[in-house]
Amino acid sequence: MEFPDHIFKAYDIRGLVEGELSVELAYRLGRSFVIFLKNKDFDFNGRQIVVGRDMRDSSLGFQRELIRGINDEGVDVVDVGLVSTPVFNFASAHYKEHAGGIMVTASHNPAEYNGFKITFEDGLPLGGATGMDDIKDMVQKGEFDESDYKGQLMKKDVLSDYIEKIFSLVDKEEIKPMKLVVDGGNGMGGVVLPKVIEKLPIEVEYLYMEPDGGFPNHEANPLKLETLRDLQNKVKEFGADFGFALDGDADRIGLVDENGEVVGASFVGALVGLEILKKKGSGKMYYDLRSSMVIPEVWKENGGEPEMCMVGHALIKKLMKENKAIFASELSQHLYYGDLYNLESSDLSLLLVLQMLSREGKTLSTMVEPLKKYYHSGEINFKVEDKDGVIAKLEETYKSEAQEISHLDGLYIKFDWGWFSVRKSNTEPVLRLNLEAKEADVMRQKKEEIEAIITS
Repeated sequence: MEFPDHIFKAYDIRGLVEGELSVELAYRLGRSFVIFLKNKDFDFNGRQIVVGRDMRDSSLGFQRELIRGINDEGVDVVDVGLVSTPVFNFASAHYKEHAGGIMVTASHNPAEYNGFKITFEDGLPLGGATGMDDIKDMVQKGEFDESDYKGQLMKKDVLSDYIEKIFSLVDKEEIKPMKLVVDGGNGMGGVVLPKVIEKLPIEVEYLYMEPDGGFPNHEANPLKLETLRDLQNKVKEFGADFGFALDGDADRIGLVDENGEVVGASFVGALVGLEILKKKGSGKMYYDLRSSMVIPEVWKENGGEPEMCMVGHALIKKLMKENKAIFASELSQHLYYGDLYNLESSDLSLLLVLQMLSREGKTLSTMVEPLKKYYHSGEINFKVEDKDGVIAKLEETYKSEAQEISHLDGLYIKFDWGWFSVRKSNTEPVLRLNLEAKEADVMRQKKEEIEAIITS
């Protein structure tokens, strides 16, 4: 049996449950991950691999076969059960006896998808540059030797340790009574976040917290503004201080202010980064190259050392670890914390927003207003066959007026009026354009100008 190559992504394995994934794939993946680590001279003496899952209908069956595959390679498994991706990543990184892990999840993708996220012992993900091709080759071949020893299965509840850890990173006593609306999107936030909020003086209205892999109310993807409409309405109806949304595996967030207005991703990253600086004072901080110019500006003004980076959690986490960064913000609303093994945590993000509003005594919209200095296009996708040719044409067209040109991730060009970025999709004939200008008219003009070049 062979599987479609395209399910092996840059940062995970993900595909349609019907026709692309199977329990056989899960079994082979379990065995292949163990062999991969052993080939790297990893010592499993007294150590186990962590396995967790989300709430999708197919996840339990995939998890069982993952466990069987790992055990058949002679390695013990710790089953952490039904968990969010932040809790799973924490379980991989926090305990010395854990040798990495595999989580069954398709993150924010619709119900017909599932997948697998693979992590090393430090919580950093296995990706394209760190072993995904090796894993793919072993899974496709499916050639395994019989092991003399079968590993054992044990269960562990890691949630209490996770909650203790994130509360150690904020001043809980500083958080004042507030009204909050949370939209769990029928994802994994419903398993974790209420146990965090119950420790706080918060009056909360919950929407769609029951884990349901069919996503009966809306797609669990806060980047799609239409998924936030119920949250926006409930915030206004409830008179809440703000609204908080989660994606399917609860590693990304969406924020709505007290007026029911969606807070832009760059503004969320800027504010949470400032909250980290309140505690740290200074330190290396990363923002992905699609983000607003306001992020490096305000971080630098407040003692941070901002640096632009590529898109993608595997790349960002690696950068943070190598350079001892204190925080990173990605336009996808993944927020990464140096004090939490460089991992995302929607739960910690909520605590930091609550801490910020409590201390400042201001509404969220008031906190956001000074950040609204520039005009961002949002990400626009174009179907393009000759992606490299279009990128070369854009660079040739604009290089004479450029202040800065970067090939860090596709093409990034900075001008006196603003900047634009064009990135290639890894999996389809698509170019992704982001553009920001200092004036609204200029943003519209440049967007039309660049779109004309791309589509020509």
